[in-house]
Amino acid sequence: MTAAQAENGHGPDGATALPCTQPRPRPRPADRDRYTIGEVSEHTGLSAHTLRWYERIGLMPHVDRSHGGRRHYSDRDLDWLDFVGKLRLTGMPVADMVRYAELVREGEHTFAERQDLLRAHRENVRSRIAELRTTLAVLDFKIDSYADARRASERN
Repeated sequence: MTAAQAENGHGPDGATALPCTQPRPRPRPADRDRYTIGEVSEHTGLSAHTLRWYERIGLMPHVDRSHGGRRHYSDRDLDWLDFVGKLRLTGMPVADMVRYAELVREGEHTFAERQDLLRAHRENVRSRIAELRTTLAVLDFKIDSYADARRASERN
């Protein structure tokens, strides 16, 4: 992604950026676009070890470094980590997240493949949601059964 795309409201995957609907653990400091690994860790809830691992396996795009070799994360990096966090919450395998990151780095000609990957994952998420709804109904039934049994035993 080019700097112009980022300035024009495009996200790290080249698509139009959407605001994050999940509140962040800590707001980003105003008038700043450089964060230490500790600040990113506090902001995202990810350990410094996990952030380094993400970088090592190719899940994170290139992270700038200071002259002393310290990582300097940008707002764009935080946006990417927010997106990766959403993928994690949906249960996307790390290998698929890494593949997606690779496709993003390869450029716009991978839009169709990225879309296919996300569509397939969306179907998995929908299946899991349906399973969870069924499981929730069983739990609700069981809880109601116990409530009925308790009321009946209190009457006796």
